[in-house]
Amino acid sequence: MQENLVQKIVEEVLQQVLKNQSSPPHDGKIPIGVSARHVHLAQAEVEQLFGENYQLTPKFELSQPGQFAAEETVVVAGPKGSIERVRILGPARSLSQVEVSWTDAMKLGLKPPLRISGDIQGSSPVTLIGPKGSVVLHEGLIIAQAHIHMSPADSARFNVIDGQSVQIKVEGIRPIILSNVVIRVSERYRLEMHIDTDEANAGLIQQGTHAEIVHHQVNEQPKPMKEQSSAVQKVEQPSVYHYDKKLLSQIEVLEIDAQEIVVPKKTIVTALAYDKLRELNKTLTIRSE
Repeated sequence: MQENLVQKIVEEVLQQVLKNQSSPPHDGKIPIGVSARHVHLAQAEVEQLFGENYQLTPKFELSQPGQFAAEETVVVAGPKGSIERVRILGPARSLSQVEVSWTDAMKLGLKPPLRISGDIQGSSPVTLIGPKGSVVLHEGLIIAQAHIHMSPADSARFNVIDGQSVQIKVEGIRPIILSNVVIRVSERYRLEMHIDTDEANAGLIQQGTHAEIVHHQVNEQPKPMKEQSSAVQKVEQPSVYHYDKKLLSQIEVLEIDAQEIVVPKKTIVTALAYDKLRELNKTLTIRSE
């Protein structure tokens, strides 16, 4: 069995162990992660930039389970300039997206909107350049809105819901208040607030600093994140998805919209994948060779 498949299975086993452990005591503090400019790619764009059937190579794991920084980088180009060696984050997604700070956007000569990750409809165009080709995204460049990833258990402890906006206080050399920070809740999330480098520089915030919710904003009715992306709503979900890779994990189950997933007999299906299939009421069909 290939080493990367073994590693992925081990990661899922560790996630299952963590899932069965009780949550740590709630002290009101939320760790902050500072996100530098980065790129998320759909598999089609991965192959246009790096070659046919190319797979991203994990460099190191990120704080959110199943996510990784890839070895691969691209050049992000705009009408006024370009930024080299912009890191790709994996695994591949259904849509390509580029996240930059406002300072980066000025260097590129573009004016991306402030959006929650995944909401790219009508966002700025941008060009990506890789070793095997280039891709012009007609939309996909955004400035990511500050947000907090948390599990349902964390959501209950903080008394917030998915899609809600809150106000955050960060203590330190230059104390700062951040408003309209969006709550994102999922079983696959680990507690962490994400801000970009401009926001971090404004408050002299370093990686590992902690924040605290000081105000639950109620100026508008909170709504689930799925309702915020009209682009996602307009895509009709397929009923059957034929999956041909060697390993099916819970990450792939979450990313596949179809209600029935068909896999070859040789495909390894992890325990967490089976759990997620049952939770989402999806059907797994094993195809005979």
